[in-house]
This record gives sequence, structure tokens and C-alpha cells, in this order.
Amino acid sequence: MTRIVLIGAGSVEFTRNLLGDFLSYPELHDATFALHDIDADRLATAERMAHWTAGALGASPRIEVHLDRRDALRGADFVVDTIQVGGARATQIDFGVPARHGLRYTINDTINIGGVMRGLRTIPVVLDIVRDMEELCPDAWFLNYTNPMSMLIWAVAERSDIRTVGLCHSVYWTVDTIGRYLGIPRDEIEHVSAGVNHLAFLLRLEHRGRDLYPDLRRFVADDRIPPDDLVRAELFRRLGYYPTESSEHHAEYNPWFIPKGDAVERFNIPIGEYLSRVAANLDEYADTKRRLDAGEPFEIERSGEYAAVIVHALLTGRAERIVGNVMNRGFVANLDPDACVEVPCLVDGGGIHPQTVGPLPPQCAAYIRPAIDAQRLTIRAALDEDRDAVYHAAMQDPQIQARLSLEETWRLVDELIAAEGEWLPAWLRPG
Repeated sequence: MTRIVLIGAGSVEFTRNLLGDFLSYPELHDATFALHDIDADRLATAERMAHWTAGALGASPRIEVHLDRRDALRGADFVVDTIQVGGARATQIDFGVPARHGLRYTINDTINIGGVMRGLRTIPVVLDIVRDMEELCPDAWFLNYTNPMSMLIWAVAERSDIRTVGLCHSVYWTVDTIGRYLGIPRDEIEHVSAGVNHLAFLLRLEHRGRDLYPDLRRFVADDRIPPDDLVRAELFRRLGYYPTESSEHHAEYNPWFIPKGDAVERFNIPIGEYLSRVAANLDEYADTKRRLDAGEPFEIERSGEYAAVIVHALLTGRAERIVGNVMNRGFVANLDPDACVEVPCLVDGGGIHPQTVGPLPPQCAAYIRPAIDAQRLTIRAALDEDRDAVYHAAMQDPQIQARLSLEETWRLVDELIAAEGEWLPAWLRPG
């Protein structure tokens, strides 16, 4: 019987979506789902949601709950990681301390200073998970959803032979968005994208063999882009290829928007967007508990996540195409060979097979490379226990480059380390 472990199952809404995806396949109706979280209340709520989801879909899986991660991992075939080390409090610090230095962010979880701090908090925990997997389920697949995605996959690849892939829904929803712009169903759009997670581009966009880029250019030139996608449209105008991640992400990945004049207002950039999501998630969790208590139903629909697609393809041998985050083995010729890249992958009974894309357009590769530098420096800090590398990683943040001196940058890093010490590895904690 297939054993699927959800690490961080207390993210109840995401767990419900994942279970809905898994149980949409009849072949997984009798699988074992082992839920793990360090928060007992959230874990109990996730268990109730799992039973509700199974009942709503007419499935009869075995559902286990474990506060002890090792108990959950024992004998696993697939391990799905959705943890957030430090939770809402750490995220609030990631925004609050930089704000005192005049820095403004939208999401701050990938390559900016928040991504650096999240990487330092999370890399040790993820490495602990894969070490447990090496002992308890060495043949299992590690399917990671946790950010900062590229840093985590890269760190795991350096320290473990556990089979690993990083999963993100940004390409899926970008294609869905473009389909709505052009009046074409998402499933009819053929596409190829490549880059690194949250910084990739659609290289090919077709409908029944017809190039859709001329239509998309006209859509943008006619100013039909909605207010929440203006940053991506501007990058598309300048770089010639559409980014696969949202405008709120891209607004902070470069110095051309947030620090520049009235750009925040003109491009409708939602400063502090992730803080709003954190607050909404807390409210949603409270509402989920209330609805479970009241016996109210929930909506179940396919989420666009790839974990269930991967598991089903590996088990049945039915080939599927996904987008995955893997180590670059020549898949993207003009990005660093030791970096984690996001590329199309074929999944079948033989495994996950990343596809070679070739070189990116040079302007797109140039836009991406500074992000790889920030990722590499954060990984070196975490793996080599090198405090200097933390400062060097912070130096790569384009918002910091635009606003702070080096002395101010060092002071910012020291303040963040002091504020987040409870979640950081011992070698980095103050005192």
C-alpha cells in the first residue's frame, strides 16, 4: 500500500487541496496518508479535514497523525514538504525589521532579505528531514513545496542522495491567466518555460501550433492588462518574454519598481502583500475549525499542484508533464551548472526526467543570474556555518542595494539575526 507523508500538515487548507488532488485518482483511494505537524491543535484539525475530504470523495484511505516526524516517515514512499519554520511570527519580523530601515517588500520569501532569513531558518530543518528519510525511507521521493524553493533543493542536493524535486504552481497559474486574457482554455495552451523558481520565463506559448506571443503583445499594447499584473507586463515589454511568477513577486526582485519614484502607485504594487496573506490564513484556519464543528461542507476542486500528478504517474506509469525544480545538469545551458533550475519534466514509471531547454534568451539569463548568486551565498552560509556569507547574501538584495549603505546592511542583518534567534541554527544565534 502506498504511504504518502505530509510534513507540515497543519497548513490545513493546503493539506485539503493536496488530499483532494490525491484522492481524485481511484488508484490512491486506499493509500495511507501520514500527517505530521509540530502543532497539536493544527494537526488535529488537519486530521478532521482529511477524514472529511476522503468521505466527500468516496475514498477510504488510511489516515494517521503523528507529532513525531520519524514515526510518520517510517516506510514512506513519498514525502511532501509544506513546512514554514517560524510561522507567522517569523514572517512578520522579516517585514518589520527591514521596514525600520526604510525597506518595502511585497512577498519577501525568495531572494530578498526575507528569503535569506527564511533559508537560514529552513535549510537545517529540511536537511534533518532528509537525514531521517535516509534512515527510515531511503527509496522515497521528497516533494518540496516549501520556500525558498531553489535554496532548499540545492542544499538537499549537496548533502543527500534522496530523490528530490521542488514543486511550484506559478507556471500553471500564469498559463491559466494568459488563457483568460486571450480567451483560450488553459489545457489547450502548449508552453515551455525555464529559469529558476519564481524567476522563469515562458519561452514558447502556442495554441494548436500557432504562436500566441503576437496576440499577447497586442493585449499588452492595448493596455488591457488588469491592475494586478502591470509589473509583469512591463517586464514583458522590455525583455520580450512573459515571466511565470506574479507581479507582486517581480516588483521586489529588481530595483526598477519599488524604489523608483511613484512606481508603487503607477504599477499597483501591493506592499506587504504577504503579511495580508498571513493574516488571511490565520482567519481561514479559525473559520475551517468552525465549519468542521458545524458540519458545513467545503469545496473540492483540482488545485493545479503537481504532487498528486507525480505520485500517480510514478505508480501507474502513465506519462505526465510537469514543471519541476531540479539541479541544473545542462538543462539550461547559460545558467550556472551547479544551480537549481525550473524546467519542464516528464514523469512516468521510470522516474522524473527533466527536459533540456537549451540557452535562455541572454537578457532573461542576465536578469536571473543575480538571484542565483543570492541563493548560492545563503546556501554557503547555512552549510558552511559562515556568518560572513549571510551579509554577502543580503548585499545581493536589489531593494537593499537601492537604499542602504554597506554599514546599514550589516546592521540590518545583525538586527534580524537577533530578532529571529529562536528559529536559527545554534552557530548563528546571538550570544
